[in-house]
Amino acid sequence: MLHPHAGELFALLTALCWTVAAMSFEAAGKRVGSLAVNFIRLVLALLFHAIFSLLMRGSLFPLDAPAHAWLWLSLSGLVGFTIGDLLLFRALVVVGARVSMLMMALVPPITALIGWVALGETLSGRSMAGMAITVAGIILVVLKRENGSRRFALTHSITGILLAFGGALGQAGGLILSKYGMSDYDPFASTQIRVIAGTIGFAALFSIMGFWPRVAAGLKNPPALSRITLGAFFGPFLGVSFSLFAVQRTATGIASTIMGLVPVLIIAPAIFIFHEKITAREIAGSALAVTGVALFFS
Repeated sequence: MLHPHAGELFALLTALCWTVAAMSFEAAGKRVGSLAVNFIRLVLALLFHAIFSLLMRGSLFPLDAPAHAWLWLSLSGLVGFTIGDLLLFRALVVVGARVSMLMMALVPPITALIGWVALGETLSGRSMAGMAITVAGIILVVLKRENGSRRFALTHSITGILLAFGGALGQAGGLILSKYGMSDYDPFASTQIRVIAGTIGFAALFSIMGFWPRVAAGLKNPPALSRITLGAFFGPFLGVSFSLFAVQRTATGIASTIMGLVPVLIIAPAIFIFHEKITAREIAGSALAVTGVALFFS
């Protein structure tokens, strides 16, 4: 019998997994580039899923999935993995894991906005207040007042911030498509379908753009490959599967809220492992953003 708060617990596990994955991919991306990391981690995740599926379900691939699941989960994989993660992984290299994951705190309000536009859902006053607080927390981190001036300047690259925002859009879209396509189907098998579609999407893109030499270079870099392997295990294998398990067993908003703890969880390892300097403003902004997300779905 499942725990009554199984969805919430798996959402917390997702946040922990994504924290490990984000920092692993940031370190690997700085060595071999985001493009190589993107493709290699999906291939490794596909291997992890195939082994898990063979052990738990007796088949290497989810051949029992209905056509509905294959269609919508494949679209989810292309939106979330190929497009969203392509942007996010570049952001990890440009502005780092902390700022990139902070921008991902926008996923819950973006999801709600998509629901409002596409499904006619309404937003309560509390929800709109939560969105405003989340945006304010992000602004606190990415903007600073110029010395002796009333003008504000970005604390990080505008390109990196826009890339991270694109990643948030991709994750929000992928989450909505996943829940619709998955229904009551197995979360790990559902994730495997998403990974298959994402891998095919990247393979097509790399063939068109001629990026295969970068992948070959990444495979020849043992330190980067070890970090990609760690990130693949905790990201598109465990983390994404746990996220689908969470949205299957609790409201999407509640799951997204708990998954939005990554910007706070990532502060401690950034300080103690990577010895990054964290300002009081960044800590306050991260806490404010997550508070806004919590209010949005409380």
